[in-house]
Amino acid sequence: MRPLAEAGYRVVAVNQRGYAKGARPPLVSDYAIEKLVSDTVGFADALGAQQFHLVGHDWGGAVAWGVAAAYPKRLKSLSVLSTPHLDAFAAALQTDPKQQQLSAYLQLFQAPNHAAETALLADDSKRLRGAYAGKVPAAEIEANLRRFCEDGTLTGGLNWYRAMNFSKSEIGPITLPTLYIWGDRDQALGEVAALATAKYVSGPYRFERLNGKSHWLLEECPDEVSRLVLARVEGKEGRKRQRKQRKYTAANFVIPCGSAASTERSNHLLRVG
Repeated sequence: MRPLAEAGYRVVAVNQRGYAKGARPPLVSDYAIEKLVSDTVGFADALGAQQFHLVGHDWGGAVAWGVAAAYPKRLKSLSVLSTPHLDAFAAALQTDPKQQQLSAYLQLFQAPNHAAETALLADDSKRLRGAYAGKVPAAEIEANLRRFCEDGTLTGGLNWYRAMNFSKSEIGPITLPTLYIWGDRDQALGEVAALATAKYVSGPYRFERLNGKSHWLLEECPDEVSRLVLARVEGKEGRKRQRKQRKYTAANFVIPCGSAASTERSNHLLRVG
């Protein structure tokens, strides 16, 4: 966020439903992807950002794809870390044995009777700690665990999974200038869906494969991620398909991403996730 702010953009990161105190509705249906998408647009509305650049990672990336599909005229650009296009992920989940293996944890997360909460918090939150795969600083892990142990926080986060039918997404093509960054050591999101994402983006597209990097791209390579996102936001990147990565078409667009009062250049950027 800091490099984008230093470049003159107003950058806003939000606490979304389930994670924010006072915004933890009780029903699983309250966490449907359509409502998460609506929340993002609502944040932008409240902050006066008619158009904005949107950046998302993990679940924030899933929501960002949804916003781009449902509200393309509200976005100037889209940048997603790790999470493939939802339709590409749905197809991989149905046909790719590797993705099915990587996504086996979804069965636990969607199990009834709060089985996931019990399993994840058992033995001093051993399974939650393991999810960070040694890529996140210990102090940040402890802060996250303290937060998840707050009443209702972990359930709120897991309700995102419980409300989602991952194998039946049909959000359609993305027409916006789009950047997708994926680490080839991602422990949850495989190569098939990552490569297939290009088929679901009809606008200017760049796919960046970060060799040797895992799911936690912001912690592993913050400078590289910042450079790529800033280039996308400033319109310095064009179309770069993974099958023909030598083709490059310039695309010009202004950056307003998500949700803040205007800066000197009237630019907005919203990060979710």
